Amino acid sequence: MRAAAVLLLAAAAAGRAGEQRVSSGPDSPDSLLATADRHYAARHAGRSGARADPSEISGAIALYERAAAVDGERGAEARWKLARALYFLGTYTGLDEAAQRAVFDRARRAGEESVGFVAGRLGNPDFRKLDPASAAKLFRDDADAPPALFWTAVAWGQWALASGRVEAARKGAAQRIRDDCLTLIALDPEFEEGGGYRILGRVHDQAPKIPLLTGWVSRAEALRLLRLAIAAAPRNFVNRHFLAEALARSGARKEAVAIEEGIVADAAGPSHLVEELAIQEAARKNLAAWRKAG
Repeated sequence: MRAAAVLLLAAAAAGRAGEQRVSSGPDSPDSLLATADRHYAARHAGRSGARADPSEISGAIALYERAAAVDGERGAEARWKLARALYFLGTYTGLDEAAQRAVFDRARRAGEESVGFVAGRLGNPDFRKLDPASAAKLFRDDADAPPALFWTAVAWGQWALASGRVEAARKGAAQRIRDDCLTLIALDPEFEEGGGYRILGRVHDQAPKIPLLTGWVSRAEALRLLRLAIAAAPRNFVNRHFLAEALARSGARKEAVAIEEGIVADAAGPSHLVEELAIQEAARKNLAAWRKAG
C-alpha cells in the first residue's frame, strides 16, 4: 500500500511539474533539473523523526526522470541525481522490502546509465575494461564522473543489501562497487567526505568472502579504508558509524562504543537531517545490543 502511494505521489508531482512548465517556459533540462533540485533540497519536509515524507523526494524523482529522457549534455547529471533521489526514497521513507528492492534496482540502473553517459561522451564506452587508474585518467576532466561513480556504488550497495548479500555477490555487485570506488578514490579521495573510502570500506566489512568471487574481501582493509574516510571527514556520521560496526565485528568493542556514543551525543545537521537522525537511531540500537551482550 505504501509503495503504491509513493508511485501515485510521483505521478501527481510529474503532472504538477508538467503544468508548471507549460505556463513558465520550454521543457528544457535546465528548468527540469532546477525544479527537481529544489524538491530534493526540501526532502526533509514533513518528516516524522528519521522517516521522511515521500512527497518532495517523489517530486524530485519525477522531474529527474523527465530530464533524463531529454537528450543533451546534462543527461549524466540527470541520471546520477535520479539515482541519488531513489536512494533516499528507498532508504528513508519506510518502504517495505519488496518496494525497496525495486527502488534500488531503478537506482543502480540510473547510476549505470549515468556512468555510461560520461564514458560515451569521452569516447570510451567500454571503460569497464580499464583498470581503475586508467579509468580515472579518462574521467579526470568530467565534473559528472565523481558523483556518477559514487551514487552508482551507493545504489549497488543498497540493492545488494535488499537482495541478499550472497546472491548479490554472485551477481558481481561487490566487484562492481569495488572497481567504481577505486576509480573514484583515484579521481578524488575526498569526494562526498571520503565517499570512495567509506563505501569500499563497508564492502570489505559486509560482503561475504566467497572463493573465486570475493576472495579479496579483507576485514583489516575495511578498518584501514574507514579510518581514511574519517581522516577525510572526521564529523561525518556515516564514516564513524561504519567504522564502529567494523571495529565491533573485529573485537574492538571499547572503541566501537566510544564512537557510537559520540554520534548519539552530536547534533544532526540541517543539510542531512533525516540521514543523520537515522544513523543516530542505528547507533543507539548498536549500543543497546552491545551492552546487553556484555
